[in-house]
This record gives sequence, C-alpha cells and structure tokens, in this order.
Amino acid sequence: MNHKKIKIANAPCSWGVLEFELEGKSLDYEQVLNEISETGYEGTELGDWDFMPTDPKHLHEEVSKRNLDMLGAFVPVALLNEAAHAEGIERALKTAGLMYNAGYTNAFIVLADDNGTVAVRTNNAGRIKKEHLLTDEQYKTIAKGADALAAAVKEKYAMRTVFHHHGGGYVETPEEIDKLLENTNPALLGLCFDTGHYRLGGGVNPLAALQKYYDRVWHVHFKDFNPAVAAQAGINNWDYFGSVSNGVFCELGKGDVPFAAIKTFLESKGYDGWIVVEQDVLPGMGEPKICAQHNRDFLKSIGL
Repeated sequence: MNHKKIKIANAPCSWGVLEFELEGKSLDYEQVLNEISETGYEGTELGDWDFMPTDPKHLHEEVSKRNLDMLGAFVPVALLNEAAHAEGIERALKTAGLMYNAGYTNAFIVLADDNGTVAVRTNNAGRIKKEHLLTDEQYKTIAKGADALAAAVKEKYAMRTVFHHHGGGYVETPEEIDKLLENTNPALLGLCFDTGHYRLGGGVNPLAALQKYYDRVWHVHFKDFNPAVAAQAGINNWDYFGSVSNGVFCELGKGDVPFAAIKTFLESKGYDGWIVVEQDVLPGMGEPKICAQHNRDFLKSIGL
C-alpha cells in the first residue's frame, strides 16, 4: 500500500513567528521559507498578517518558487466576546481572500481563541482546574462565533475552517474541546487536532483522542510534549510563555507523543491531508532550522 498521500509541512511559529505581541526580533519571511524548503517540507502556513507578502501574486511567487504549498492561516478571535465576532469574521475573510487569490483555494482558516490575552488562562495554561472553566452558555457563545466565521468563509470562498484547541485560551482541555464540538456544526467547522496542545491541556492519550474526534478532524498538527518541563511549570508556576520558553514543546521524538502509532492510525483511515510540524519557540529562541531538520528526519524514521 502506498502511504505517500500524507503531506508534511512546517509553520512560521517554529521560527518564532507567533501571533502574540512579544519582544524579540522575528526572522524575515524569505529566510523562513528558504529554511522550510531546505529542510524537506512541502508546505507552510501563512503566519501573522504582514509577515508574508499581502499581495496575492507576490505571495504565490514567493511560496511557489521554493516548491512549497500554502495550506492555511492562523486567525485568533476573542470568541467569548460576542462584540468581537464581526471584526474576527472580517479578518478571517481578508486572510482567506489573500490565500484564495494567490491560488491556494484548498487552504484552511485555522481559527483559535485569542490565546495568551486572558491572564487567568495564560497564567494557568497546562493546569486548568474546574474554577477556570466557563459556563455552558459562554461555551455556546464561543461556538456561535466559530460557526458564524466558518459559514462566512465557506460562503464567500468555499474554503474550510478548522478550530485549533490551544493552551492559554478558553478551548484548551479535553472537556472544552468536547464542548466546542458539541455546540458547533460539523458541516461547517472541523477540528485542527494538535498533539502537543492536547497533552498540555491535560489530555493523556493523543492517539485515543484522535480516534475519538476523527470524524471532525480535517487538519493535524504534530507537536511533541515534554512532561518533565510541564511538571517544572507547575512547581515554578510558569505561565504559557514560560512553559514554551523552557521547551515544553520539544523536538519530535523527544517527548511522549506516540507519533508512530498516530501515523499508523491516520494511514489506516486513509487520511490524505496535511500534517504540519509545529515546534513553537519564542522570537530569537534556539536554532529553528536545526530543529526543523531533526523533526523532518524523525518523521522519515517513522515512514512519513
């Protein structure tokens, strides 16, 4: 059986290009795209608005001349705040329009909560307790906003939206993923399943979760998780960014995510979408190209 259908990408967040307002200089897009291509990946995500060219023709030229594909763009929206929904939809449509007009009509909007902006969730990421959870009505507000955004993107561009559960936001834990999926329309909104964020959010077994959610999974992020760093985060009371800066998301194969078993499961289901490697680092942190190469080599070692 030929298992070459799964395509492997990397994302600008692995080079410290994050959606947060952080100190430290991010690299330019030319270097990031060069290094994604040079380390053996087939695609990339857009990164923050203005990181890559916002002219569709220019964007297509830069991506395609490196033999890459563009598969999605992260759009954070403060979904708990109903007043923020309209602006979020507008931003998602602008982002979708750029990718669509650049020729990437199959790219996803990767929707997320406005992570890292609410102190209680940022400070307790990875250690969410009952008292940090929202009411059922509040989760319905988040779901309503997500569905409305996905519907707008689908109507205007026939493009799909996936929701990215994520540390430091209101959809982090397995319970919160369940709430989101229960309250959203499966015809409109898929799940971007992220192995590392699932572990950070208290999920014990990412393979079992992927099996459970598979009917809603349209997009997959491969991120590893270091439980020793997470334990230190609890002892030292690190916030989300402290955990990231101390390497809670380690190189693939150095944490406890069972990637080989996950790969086998995805192949058994005939998954033919993208796997995006993400090893979040803060601006200026580490050696992103070296990590990207190690991560690609690890995936080759398990047959991807």
